[in-house]
Amino acid sequence: MDSSGDYKKSLDYYKHVSLFWTDLLSLMSSRPQMLTSTGPFRKLGVNAKLASAEMIGVNQHLVEFNNHLLEYYKQLMDTWNEAQKQFGKKVPEIPTDTEHLDSTKRIWIDIFENYFTRLFDSPDFAENFGKLVSSELELAKHWNNISSIVLESANLPTKKEIDELYKELHLLRKRVAKLEKISGMSGNGNGKRA
Repeated sequence: MDSSGDYKKSLDYYKHVSLFWTDLLSLMSSRPQMLTSTGPFRKLGVNAKLASAEMIGVNQHLVEFNNHLLEYYKQLMDTWNEAQKQFGKKVPEIPTDTEHLDSTKRIWIDIFENYFTRLFDSPDFAENFGKLVSSELELAKHWNNISSIVLESANLPTKKEIDELYKELHLLRKRVAKLEKISGMSGNGNGKRA
């Protein structure tokens, strides 16, 4: 079996074992623990399975992210090496005195610009970079979910609740400013602001 098949098989096994132990621990500890625990520990006990499932997702997307990051740096390094080889072939043709130093720099810039432009325009680079960014966003989503679970368990506001509060505060400020403007115009009898 190839390495990607082995990787998929081991990842599936990891997910299966992790979920098994999470379920087992939840079943064994939830009832007695929930009876004796209070406050955030009770909620955290209830939410432990959700946090574990998110951690499994984090691990899976972290592996994907690292694979795409490795490919990203490999593409950059391969392009650098090829451009450097091409520059190495051209440099012996140019005399090595101070008069030709600017032409040597210009050749180096042109070669590297061409090679890296080709790399950045290539479909392989675009596809890998897209997957890299996508897996990074998935990681951020899992971390946000985990932090929401922990914050909710501790009876603290989540990011979503704080964002809604800021939005409501912004709307209230706009309404107050509008009301002040209206009252300022009508408050002085002749329709002009004070």
